[in-house]
Amino acid sequence: MRIMALDVGSQTIGVAVSDPFGWTAQGLETIRHTTREKDFSRLRELTNQYQVEEFVLGMPYNMNGTKGVRAERTEEFAQELAAAFPDIPYHFWDERLTTAMAEKELIAADVSRKKRKQVIDKMAAVVILQGYLDRLSIQKRSQQND
Repeated sequence: MRIMALDVGSQTIGVAVSDPFGWTAQGLETIRHTTREKDFSRLRELTNQYQVEEFVLGMPYNMNGTKGVRAERTEEFAQELAAAFPDIPYHFWDERLTTAMAEKELIAADVSRKKRKQVIDKMAAVVILQGYLDRLSIQKRSQQND
């Protein structure tokens, strides 16, 4: 089962997908927003190619845990996503500090500032997805120990 993570921003959508076993997250691409129709067309190509069975959307909570304008826009995007992909369930994942974590990893890898700007949203989607996959793994181990 493959899971796709989306880091939805105002100008781009970072996309990552899990391996078939649901252990690791790999960055796929950054979609530049044009129209919702074109965004969803590209997502449809990717969901078909990778046989995606679930979406995880980064929820941009404020640092104090409240929802701001960006969170409301992400919820609107999720509603449109659910209408466009009715057979693929979605979940939200707290994305606070994921972009900062992704940037820190890219700096540590000595990626230039210009290149970081091109891949940061994709890498944030990787961080979102890996956090979600790690939680699923912990839940599975916990259930096996019960």
